[in-house]
Amino acid sequence: MFFSETTGVVRAPTFDEINLNKFDRPVKDILEDGPFWLDVCQPTPTEMFNISRAFGIHPLTDEDIQTPDTREKCEVFNNYYFVVIRSFEQDHASSRFMAPIPVYIVIFRECVISFHFRPNPHASNVLNRIDQLHAYGLQVTTGKYLHWINYALIDDITDSFIPLIKFIELEVDNIDELVLILKESEQSDMLRRIGHARKQVTQLLRLLSTKADVVKMVINRCMERLAPDSETRLYLEDIHDHVITMMQNLLHSEKTLGRSHSNYLAQISIEITQASNRTSDVVMRMTALASILVPLNVVTGLWGMNVQVPGQEVDGPVDLRWFFMILAGMTILAAFIFYIMRKVKLV
Repeated sequence: MFFSETTGVVRAPTFDEINLNKFDRPVKDILEDGPFWLDVCQPTPTEMFNISRAFGIHPLTDEDIQTPDTREKCEVFNNYYFVVIRSFEQDHASSRFMAPIPVYIVIFRECVISFHFRPNPHASNVLNRIDQLHAYGLQVTTGKYLHWINYALIDDITDSFIPLIKFIELEVDNIDELVLILKESEQSDMLRRIGHARKQVTQLLRLLSTKADVVKMVINRCMERLAPDSETRLYLEDIHDHVITMMQNLLHSEKTLGRSHSNYLAQISIEITQASNRTSDVVMRMTALASILVPLNVVTGLWGMNVQVPGQEVDGPVDLRWFFMILAGMTILAAFIFYIMRKVKLV
């Protein structure tokens, strides 16, 4: 994508196919008319070589751009300064959701070149922002134009984190309120929600952790040296404040999730203890019942053996007095054992 105030937006599938001849002016004159912005998506090694040679990009910068895991940083060279800022995959349906997407910005005195290896909405959002400025009759001063595009890209990348952070804050508040009042059947879902929220907070902290330093380096190393009077510095300082605020909100969310996780584990521990106590109470009652019945079973079991049964020593009518006496004795023994157990609070 090629953009300047003279040509507007010119899109092409490759760098070599950018056609500026349709404006009936020499390409050299168009490029010299004013600053322009070149946004390159998924450049091939050959395209990177051609762009680096055409614009005088240092080999170290070329290597950083083609390295997928380059850290966020700001470097100043003789004829340009180089900013690496990380965005993230914003498609919720994608398996790479929240995966880092580095955006490389090279700011010359005459142009800005941005590189990225995965599609993202930031360049289109900046173009829409420029259109809105034109719609309101506003225009960025030519001398500040390139620094403003760099600011606008960083600002749009930073703003893309805000909806996700607000969603996480709402989820964290819900978790904190529900963690102690959910039913037992819903507790497994709560653990999943806590784990998912903590994962997202960790990913966002990793993406935002160095942004404040990078923005500060752009302000100190680049703006003071190349555009000390530019208002863009004020906007960059505003981005710096936003990043710090988002970091503080995420750290607060992380602490809240940690407390909620501890409360969840404490709730589970309490419920396990209560279930164990109920089981112990049932076992104790069953043991007490067995303690009452086992001695009686010994007495009754004796009469099932080959022993002399009282009251049956002589022939004739059976004397039932012994039966009722034994039955009364068993009842008295059971009542006595029950009384003792109640005394020691076993039942």
